[in-house]
Amino acid sequence: MSTEGAIRADSLTKTYCSGGAEVVVFRNLSLRIERGERLAIIGESGAGKSTLLHLLGGLDRPSSGRIYFGDSNIVAFTEQELSDFRNRELGFVWQNPFLLPEFTALENVMMPLLIRGVEPDKAAKSARARLEEVGLRSRESHRSGELSGGEQQRVALARALVGEPGVLLADEPTGNLDFRTGEMIIALLAEMHEAHGLTSVFVTHNIAFATRCDRVLELRKGILQTPSELELQEAGMLQDATRLDGGAYV
Repeated sequence: MSTEGAIRADSLTKTYCSGGAEVVVFRNLSLRIERGERLAIIGESGAGKSTLLHLLGGLDRPSSGRIYFGDSNIVAFTEQELSDFRNRELGFVWQNPFLLPEFTALENVMMPLLIRGVEPDKAAKSARARLEEVGLRSRESHRSGELSGGEQQRVALARALVGEPGVLLADEPTGNLDFRTGEMIIALLAEMHEAHGLTSVFVTHNIAFATRCDRVLELRKGILQTPSELELQEAGMLQDATRLDGGAYV
C-alpha cells in the first residue's frame, strides 16, 4: 500500500464513557493533509490533539468516520492490517522517547525492522545509517540510561525513520526538553522531513515550532480552525512570558 496521496479524515467522531456519561472529544471533524506537507496542530491541553493524532496513526479507532491514506480507509482495516500499516507506512515520535532500557541505541533503532522480519545484519546497516543522520553513530552501543534527553529523542527519531515511512507523526517532540535542545530537535525534524520526503503532522504547544511548519491548525472545542496571525503572536508572547528562566517550553 502507498501513502503517496493526501491523508483525509472524513466526519470523525470520538466519544467515550466516563462515570456513565458520554464524553464527546470531537464530532464530525474533517481534515485533509497534502502530500509533503508539514502540519502543526495546536490547542489547549485536553482539546483532543493527541486523540486525533492517535486516530490518524491507527493507534485508536474513531467512534464513527473514515481516515484515508490515498485510497485506503484504515478504519476498515483489521488489527493485523493496522499493525502492518503502522510498521511500514508510519513513523512515530512521542514526548517520551520510550526507548527499551535493556537494549542499545542501535538495537532500539533496529526494532521496527526486526518486527517486520528483516534480517538482523540488514536491519543493523539501516539503523546505523539513521543514527548517522541524527549525529549519534558514535553512541550506538550506549543504552538509554547513558544518553541525554536530547540524545534519546534523536534515537527515537532514527527509530521512527528506519523503516522508510511516508508519514511522520509526532506528539510534543520537544515537550520534555530544554530550550536549546528543543531548538536542535526542531531543526532536525525539518531536515529529516526534507531529506526523506515525508508528510509530517506535529502536535505541539510550542508556538515557535508550529509557525515554522507549512500550516497551523488549532483544535478548539472540537473544531479545527486556522488561527489568525495575531492569535499566534499572542500565544507566542504568552508562552515566552511563562518560560522558566527563558529556558524550557511551557
